[in-house]
Amino acid sequence: MLRQQRVVIENIAPQLHAGAFFIKRVVGESVTVTADVLPDGHDVIQAEVLFKHETDKKYNEVRMSHLGNDVHTALFPVQKQGYYTYKVRGWVDYALNWQHGIEAKLKDGQHVKSELLDGVQYLKQLTKKAQAAEKTYVENLAKWFQDDRSYDQAVTAATSEQLHELFIKYPARFLANTGPDLQVYVDRKKANFSTWYEFFPRSAAAKPGTHGTFKDCERLLPRIANMGFDTLYFPPVHPIGEVNRKGKNNTTDAQEGDSGVPWGIGSRLGGHKAIHPELGTEKDFKGLIDKAKDMGIEIAMDLAFQAAPDHPYISSHPEWFRKRPDGTMQYAENPPKKYQDIVNFYFETEAYKELWQELLDVTLHWVKLGIQIFRVDNPHTKPYYFWNWLIAQVKKDHPNVLFLAEAFSRPKVMQQLAKQGFSQSYTYFTWRVRKHELIEYVVELTQTQMREYYRPNFWPNTPDINPYHLQGANEAMHLLRYALAATLSGNVGIYGPVFEYMVTEAMPGKEEYLDCEKYEIRHWDWTRENKLMRVIGKINEARKNHQSLQQTNNIRFCHMENEQLLAFYKWNDDRTDETLMIISLDPHYAQQGSVQLPMEDLGIHHGQSINIHDLITDNGYIWDKEWNFVELHPTLPLHLFHIKK
Repeated sequence: MLRQQRVVIENIAPQLHAGAFFIKRVVGESVTVTADVLPDGHDVIQAEVLFKHETDKKYNEVRMSHLGNDVHTALFPVQKQGYYTYKVRGWVDYALNWQHGIEAKLKDGQHVKSELLDGVQYLKQLTKKAQAAEKTYVENLAKWFQDDRSYDQAVTAATSEQLHELFIKYPARFLANTGPDLQVYVDRKKANFSTWYEFFPRSAAAKPGTHGTFKDCERLLPRIANMGFDTLYFPPVHPIGEVNRKGKNNTTDAQEGDSGVPWGIGSRLGGHKAIHPELGTEKDFKGLIDKAKDMGIEIAMDLAFQAAPDHPYISSHPEWFRKRPDGTMQYAENPPKKYQDIVNFYFETEAYKELWQELLDVTLHWVKLGIQIFRVDNPHTKPYYFWNWLIAQVKKDHPNVLFLAEAFSRPKVMQQLAKQGFSQSYTYFTWRVRKHELIEYVVELTQTQMREYYRPNFWPNTPDINPYHLQGANEAMHLLRYALAATLSGNVGIYGPVFEYMVTEAMPGKEEYLDCEKYEIRHWDWTRENKLMRVIGKINEARKNHQSLQQTNNIRFCHMENEQLLAFYKWNDDRTDETLMIISLDPHYAQQGSVQLPMEDLGIHHGQSINIHDLITDNGYIWDKEWNFVELHPTLPLHLFHIKK
């Protein structure tokens, strides 16, 4: 098809796979768009970004600035949740081209009477859109342009900034070319900033040998709030299968009284829409959700789409499961690991539509009860397009709902889940220990295309993962690992009270906890307090009070020669809040070094000073040099400075 176009638009960013996936933002952020916009020849062009929310009828326009080499840029704000559409439009601006030509000829000493007459057509275009006072001004210019006696006035007016601004304000957009529609999905702010605490509700009882209840969990809410956590995540709260139930430490022969694995969902007592009777009732659960909300805490629920061998689905919908040739049920495996107490859904079933709909109904059941955050178990073992569909269906009517992808898998698998719609994602932080590993990983997350769609959630530990560096680790190691997670990432979580009580015993040769709560009820002294808990509380308080720590992407690592010292500078979008983290990676010995301040980023010059306030110790300092000495000890291996200029 023949198209009369003169402007090429390409290399539009940000976008994912030519618009196949949306990028992500939260309310109050902005999208900075860049694009190559170029004409044939040397004519002056203009470009703009068009954007609108899905509920808007008309596009908003923001003019792009030229960065050089035909690259143009503009940003637009996103103020509402949901989808925004944006695109780039460019055109040869004949009016501005005319004005530029006159300026060049006048500088060369040329007479421009003919050019003035040529400009009348552009003035007439302005009068069609201009307001009354502007229209009068433009009509006077048209008279001067056509009157030899007004030549000097006409020349002055033709090259004036006032006329230039009118051409910018009321462009003709003749033969404009428009790039493809692209999308950004905007979540509530908690998608970027959340502080998670995980514990097993069945281990919440005050008395040993007693099964915890939701009422016991209510008793623990003040403890969690005092440490500064705003998201309380529970492993599955459903009835646990009795067939092939696992025993303590993952033994295949459960003894009488063994509680089983919460992820082995379903028994004669119900399935994914039911609550384990020893935890309480649905009314009790709703009461816990409401009481937590009153304390600024959201309950996050585990969404584990798998079944125990005695789940009611097995008999009511056998077509949703796969059997071996010998007729036995195919249980879950991740060789060499075997999960005899779990049966996977068979997503290749011909009845997949009914299966998908039922899993959506399960999700909505808990949304209607008040759950707005889900931690999704092993999403990478289910079809990507299923998640794309389910998340979109839920968020269509419930945009506040967030989904965290629990997938410790290959990089592209984890990235694909984020592209398909997951709000947050687990990461490799759990295994990044050395300075260069941390820097390389955070740079990948924040300075590549991943920043547009992958929202990391940093966890030092989980019930599944007792990393080697925490096994037998001291207080300093636990402290520095939490401090790193909580300041590098806007989203952070720990599995407690194992983490803050520094319970580190492991299965020999494995990154697994000995006597793990996955397989048994544990009794904890929930009244205990320690230094680690107090410092965690201080760090979380700093996160709540400082916007620079409520996001991940605005980060720059600072130079320090000592490989055991890591420093990084963070800022919010308008740089009204800036923080500097300096942390020792050595949990055993004192470390010294000098940190180089990012002078240009801070907007300060040599000789100027900055005031820094340590948000953990409440001490203040004045730094008036680019390089500044620090010494950190294992007793408190970090400085978290708020920068005051």
